[in-house]
Amino acid sequence: MSPISNALIKTINSLKIKKYRDKTRTFIAEGKKCICELLERFTPHILVLRDDATPISGFDQVVIASETQMKQLSSLVTPTDYLAIFRIPDRDLNNSNLPNHILALDGVQDPGNLGTIIRTCDWMGIRTILCSPQTADCFAPKVVQATMGALARVQVIYTDLPSTLLSLQKQDYQLLGTAMDGENIYTSSALHSSDKKVIIMGNEGNGITPAVNNLLTRRLTIPAFAEPHVESLNVSIATAIIFSELQRNTQLL
Repeated sequence: MSPISNALIKTINSLKIKKYRDKTRTFIAEGKKCICELLERFTPHILVLRDDATPISGFDQVVIASETQMKQLSSLVTPTDYLAIFRIPDRDLNNSNLPNHILALDGVQDPGNLGTIIRTCDWMGIRTILCSPQTADCFAPKVVQATMGALARVQVIYTDLPSTLLSLQKQDYQLLGTAMDGENIYTSSALHSSDKKVIIMGNEGNGITPAVNNLLTRRLTIPAFAEPHVESLNVSIATAIIFSELQRNTQLL
């Protein structure tokens, strides 16, 4: 182990910007628990330790940083003793090996929402998320931290969403999108069958894009139980409610 160099500090800080993550095919994770969980799926590259913290095995390089240097590197309010760089794998969509239940995100742009959605999918047993290119980057530091290690178990694939959904529709997937004028999820039969389904969640402000909306099999909504009420639910909360109802109905079949 050696002290961290200024050049490496500069490199790590650059990874907070998407174009440098794309260029180097690497991303940052912080915290021992998160790092250890990500080791299940991602190839480790560099580990940064604060002072005399115990190393984690498997990394190409291990360096030591002071408390001040960790604050320079960290995206957290209170930096932890561990920061790691992992390699971003190539993830191509394999239509022949997809689960029956898939989530698709059509332009979800808030990193906190995306991180929470990935973590929720991990809890709900949803292992594949399809994202439009306009969706936030799942390897952004805020997203990685919000997932709490769930990225190790949930596959996130960026794709041309309309063409991918059309292909899945031809493979007998129902395309269920959320809309204010959709069917009530608690009374609709849309979530009651064992058919293959893609649940599609739209942008925080604009909802599902017209190109995707035109492909939908059915539209769903979560009813409000009070008047007056806010205009809409947060997309991460709405995702959790819909998948909870889907899994509840699946268990009853």
